[in-house]
Parts: sequence; C-alpha cells; structure tokens
Amino acid sequence: MGVGLLGTGHFVPEHVYTNSDMEKIVDTSDEWIRSRTGIEERRIADDETDTSDMAFYAAQNALEEANVNAEDLDMILVATVTPDTPFPSVACMLQERLGAGNVAAMDLAAACSGFMYGVITAKQFIESNDYENILVVGTEKLSKITDWTDRSTCVLFGDGAGAAVVGPVSEGKGILSFELGSDGSGAKNLYQGEDSGYLHMNGREVFKFAVRQMPESSVNVVEKAGFQKDDVDYLIPHQANIRIMESARERLGISEDKMATSVKRYGNTSSASIPIALSEAVKSGNIITNDLIVLVGFGGGLTWGAVALRWGR
Repeated sequence: MGVGLLGTGHFVPEHVYTNSDMEKIVDTSDEWIRSRTGIEERRIADDETDTSDMAFYAAQNALEEANVNAEDLDMILVATVTPDTPFPSVACMLQERLGAGNVAAMDLAAACSGFMYGVITAKQFIESNDYENILVVGTEKLSKITDWTDRSTCVLFGDGAGAAVVGPVSEGKGILSFELGSDGSGAKNLYQGEDSGYLHMNGREVFKFAVRQMPESSVNVVEKAGFQKDDVDYLIPHQANIRIMESARERLGISEDKMATSVKRYGNTSSASIPIALSEAVKSGNIITNDLIVLVGFGGGLTWGAVALRWGR
C-alpha cells in the first residue's frame, strides 16, 4: 500500500485585483510587477468571506473528486497563518461545517510550506494504520494582514484555498519521498508584525533563500525516490515569484509546459498556492495517472518542503 492524494479541490474569490488596480493604490506599475514577479492579477476576498469559508468550498470540491464522504474522514488538517480567529482552529470550524463527525482536527502554521507539512503529517497517520482518509487544506486570507500602503508587499499576495484528500493508494503510487526543513535564523526576513499585524518581508533575502532551497529540495526528493531529473513529468512549485519558480524548473531541466504557473492569475496565496495549482493541473488534464510529479515550496519560518509522488490511485 502507498499513501497518495485521492482528490483535489480549490476555491478563489470572485473579485479580481489587477496590476492596473494596484497602480491606483501605490506607486507601482503593471510592467514593474510583471517583470519582477510574473503576477498579472490576484483574487481578494470580500468582508463576508473569511479563511474558513474558502477552506470549506475547496474541501467540498476535493471530497467530491475523491468520492469520499465527509463522515468518512478520520482527521482534518488545515495549514494557515491567517485563521478567522486565534482559536478555535479553522480545522474545527471546517469539521462542524462539513458534518465530519467528532474527528481529530487541528491547524498547522508553516506559512507557504504549510500544505507540504500537512500532507506529510497525514502520511504518517495513514502509514501507522491509525487513520485512513485525511483532509488537508491550505487556506489564506492574506489581504487582512497586508499593508496596502507598502508597495513592496501588497502587489504580491492574494486570497484562496486548496485542498486534498490523502489516503491509501495502490503500491507504487502516491508519495515516494519527501523533504521538510526549517531555518529559524531567517525568521526576521518574513514575519507578521506584532504591533502592526501586517506582513513584513525582506524581499532580497527571501529571494536568495528561495532560489537556493527550492531547486535543491526538488532534486533531493527526485533522487530520494530513485529517479533522475528527466523522469519528472510535472512540477508544481510554490507560486511566489516566477523567477524563483523558474530556478527550480531549470534545475530539474524540464520544459516550461511541465510547470504550473498560476501565479500570474492569483499571486502568492501562501499555503493555498501549491494545492490550488495542483487542483487546476489535475482538472485541466496536465497531470494524468502514472505521472511523476514534484511539489515544492518555501515560506516564513523560514521553512521548506518538497514531495515526489506518482499520481494515481
């Protein structure tokens, strides 16, 4: 038996905030944003839509694709740094709203790497034979911790949610290898201000870290799984910045059409970024059964995570 993803889903708010809209708020330009980040627009949730709402919509989509009922879940893991409230957890809110019964539920905080941490945590519970079906969600309403007067950060982020049902799959399918890590010495480069409540980032230092770590982790999980770089069929990197994403793609030596690039439409959605891109790739047919795919991300902490998996059940 292996452990893999039985179904995926995602949700993004309706309201589109283009680069032209950003030009009206701060001193920036569409050309500057596109050339440095690859972002063309992002989605912003309205006041009535919070982190748990987006998680719910994405979760419903994932459960439907997996053909798993909410009452058949054994655990709910939610990766987020923007919960509705400090407590109760978004996972508990989701458990009640889905009607999942009194299953274990908790939130994980690993910033943009959160979904990777969630998937690997789920894998351990399933491999121990304690649980069978685990819902993992990455969901963020970053707009509520964004300083809309800071042109260095406000152009980067968006809201959304992505989800996956993790469960047993046939031998040879599912998660083949993984890597998780952290470097707390870099915490000062990406954090939420205690007084302001806003997200703060040293873009230069985060960029230097990411262009080193994402390619390295991508290659590591491929090699741990016993494959070569040219065996990779599809890459889903954290959708933070097209230049960082390209560094991972080039290190693997795969063509542009084999990498998910939803960053141009949604910006950086933190823990939701990878599952949104994955869900879109599955639904569009870019990922098919038996494909070898790599998921890789980095985030505040600083944290990172990568997974190599064989798609299919």
